[in-house]
Amino acid sequence: MQTPLANIRVLDLTRVLAGPFCTMLLHDLGAEIIKVEIPEKGDDSRCFGPFLNKRSLYFLSVNRGKKSLSLNLKHPTGKKILKELVKKSDVLVENYRPGTMEKLGMEYETLKEINPRLIYAAASGFGHSGPYSRRPAYDILAQAMGGIMSITGWQDSPPTRVGMSLGDITASLFTTIGITSALYQREKTGKGQKIDVAMLDCQVAILENALARCQADGKCPEPLGNRHPTIAPFQAYKASDDYLVVSVGNDTLWKTFCQTIGKPELIDDPRFKSNNLRTENIDTLNKILDGVFSQKTAQEWLNMFEKAHIPHAPINSITDVMKDPQVNARNMIVEAEDSEAGMVNIAGNPIKMETLPDPLPQCKAPEIGEHNEEILTNHLGMTQQELKKLTEQGVI
Repeated sequence: MQTPLANIRVLDLTRVLAGPFCTMLLHDLGAEIIKVEIPEKGDDSRCFGPFLNKRSLYFLSVNRGKKSLSLNLKHPTGKKILKELVKKSDVLVENYRPGTMEKLGMEYETLKEINPRLIYAAASGFGHSGPYSRRPAYDILAQAMGGIMSITGWQDSPPTRVGMSLGDITASLFTTIGITSALYQREKTGKGQKIDVAMLDCQVAILENALARCQADGKCPEPLGNRHPTIAPFQAYKASDDYLVVSVGNDTLWKTFCQTIGKPELIDDPRFKSNNLRTENIDTLNKILDGVFSQKTAQEWLNMFEKAHIPHAPINSITDVMKDPQVNARNMIVEAEDSEAGMVNIAGNPIKMETLPDPLPQCKAPEIGEHNEEILTNHLGMTQQELKKLTEQGVI
């Protein structure tokens, strides 16, 4: 059975995270990814830690299964080779600052003349329009300007960045959605198109109810620590030894929760009879619950909530996540073998489909230019003599 993106060829001109994560997802869906890298230097993230036996696990974790073509796009012959590959590809993904591809003579308007069916996907900090378009961008800038940092953390604490690269990852996910949607539309129209995704736009898109609260309450939402702004109790609590999370999402659960913790009198307490009242009186409620939770260990509470069918969770460390039976049952921690780092664990594919193998066959990250011969001979029909000349000229 064919994978969803079988026979789709992607030219990957991306580097670091937002673009490579997108093309990794496309690979996981079955596409052939030709990662175009600077000869000898490669993707910048090859030099990013953490390292294991001098190998970047950062690079390895988001470039599995790709084919590396080293190509100097500033060299006229390098540009010519890329254009020839454009003719034979379905998708091109880049995450340069807007204007860079124009300087190379590789902007969408030029490439679509070469291949009208090409889907050109650009992921950048601020998009290809607007007054900030050509500004440089990094994850923390997107989180800051998109409002995420203003609602993350605790009151009276400094603005807090989410603990992973949310700006990059959300952009990669939206870019992937755009590409797969454009491929579907191409089946109907026969035409490709340009996709323009901005990290800032994506942060605004995931603000969720913060936008609504700003308008409904007439004031900007502020950090609330780990609690929910409109549901209570819905947060982390400190047991006698550790923290745990409990989520009481409706009034029926509230009654069960009160009985489970040995506080049935709270059910009809006029301060807490509805979710809105519990949210309004959350400080008073939390003083009561803090005293209750401190009487047992986190595991004791988790066991009680499990029996009572109350939504709950431990707060796992990353080590805990890697050992979690549910995570492993879903093949979300998989092994990848590298010639330098050896066998390492990386995240699996969260998209489970009947037409996708799960877990994926073991796929390593490529060496710089590892697939030069395969790509240039199979796709462009070049000879060994031509490859040797390209190497001598510094093209590959």
